[in-house]
Amino acid sequence: MKILLINPDSPNTFWSLKNAMHLISKKAMIPPLGLLTVAAMLPEDWEKRVVDMATGKLKDEDILWADYVFITGMYIQKQMAKAVIERCRKLGKTVVGGGPLFTSAPVEFGEVDYLVLNEGEITLPEFLKDLENGTLKRIYSTAEFADVRHTPAPLWELLDMSHYAMACVQYSRGCPFKCDFCDITNTLGHRMRTKTKKQVLRELENIYEAGWRGPVFFVDDNFIGNKTALREEILPAIIEWMKEKDYPFSFNTQASINLADDDGLMRLMVDAGFDCVFVGIESQNDECLTECNKMQNTGRNLVDCVKKIQNAGMQVQGGFILGFDSDKANIFENTIQFIQQSGIVTAMVGLLNAPPGTQLHKRMIEQNRMLKYTSGDSTDLSMNFVPKMNRDDLIAGYTKVVKTIYSHKFYYERILTFLKNYRPSQKGKERLGYQEIMTILKSIWVMGIFNRGWTHFWRLIIWSARRPQYFSVAIRLIIFGFHFRKVFNSYGTA
Repeated sequence: MKILLINPDSPNTFWSLKNAMHLISKKAMIPPLGLLTVAAMLPEDWEKRVVDMATGKLKDEDILWADYVFITGMYIQKQMAKAVIERCRKLGKTVVGGGPLFTSAPVEFGEVDYLVLNEGEITLPEFLKDLENGTLKRIYSTAEFADVRHTPAPLWELLDMSHYAMACVQYSRGCPFKCDFCDITNTLGHRMRTKTKKQVLRELENIYEAGWRGPVFFVDDNFIGNKTALREEILPAIIEWMKEKDYPFSFNTQASINLADDDGLMRLMVDAGFDCVFVGIESQNDECLTECNKMQNTGRNLVDCVKKIQNAGMQVQGGFILGFDSDKANIFENTIQFIQQSGIVTAMVGLLNAPPGTQLHKRMIEQNRMLKYTSGDSTDLSMNFVPKMNRDDLIAGYTKVVKTIYSHKFYYERILTFLKNYRPSQKGKERLGYQEIMTILKSIWVMGIFNRGWTHFWRLIIWSARRPQYFSVAIRLIIFGFHFRKVFNSYGTA
């Protein structure tokens, strides 16, 4: 068999960082980890090709080469996935769809020959068995959750990793919390399922042997969902491995705010090489948090929690949501103030949407407020239900928030707020090679000379140059800001 595995391109969104890729000489942020893992589940003697359309074009020759085309994606890739499927069908190829996009909305893909849904460790073997026996069904699905202790390591040799800004690893699936707008627990469950220490080290070793040096993203939806396993087994093993390899990677991940409650766990994460964590803040208003059942965030001084994580040695990236029923007119100004005070430089502020299958989605249907399926992009001014607040007022307030926090003045002030509270780890060496030097020079050329925020740029550069431990972090955040302004400038004047 010849199998072509395709990851469609994505629109230019908040997390794509497409506007900044040329500054760091990369084509995309992260590789399609799911496709590489699926490739490892296929028979060894089958030929496999991976085409990531974020880094290169899909050629007709690739499609014609294949016996079967496997395609995956997230919901935000829906339209581009449909275009790829149409191309494949015109060329007479059989298409197999799987992953989050197809699992969340299988009814939208009647043109796909076979749907292998839910977790591939369970449904893909069934598909392969029926393929061998000539008894294929159109849909393969399951209500069971996979034992990730048997998940194979991704086949990194199928990709050119030089195109990417970071590598990635998955350690766990699931989340113990019950936020009503989140579809993670709907698709992956509340019970945390984790890989073994041996698996994690093997995957890190594979990435290392592939020649990768630099950031590695643990894609887990809540990395600290099983704190005991992290403390007693996983993090101590990573610490030793990193020491033996002379600290070739830095790590970032996603976690819940209760990370701030555990000094020992934060210390272990920093010792292991974690320097950044994304936290879902959502709102500083306890009424909104209670409304969406994000109880782990209530009753806290959230600014203090953020600063505690920063002071431990990790940058905090934050998620914020506008459009809760409990939002009042002052929510926009309060959100701006919170983001500035906390020093959350990378603040992803989105409009509330109700993904299919979530409790929020069910509630909106019951209240007759649903409009359509979500686009998958919480920053494109779309909502798939009728908000309680006047929609025009909500859009105007949202636009004011994002254009304010990503204006030169507010953004650079926030970087300084963060850096003054940040205590970076002293482990590992800052590697300043040719690519890093070129990134610095490009940043100076684009933002220090031909950008109207050049005064803020040079003030930060001079400040961080006097404090070398902050310089590379400052450059990285400056580059992020360049992308974010490009994304939000299309919204017009706030």
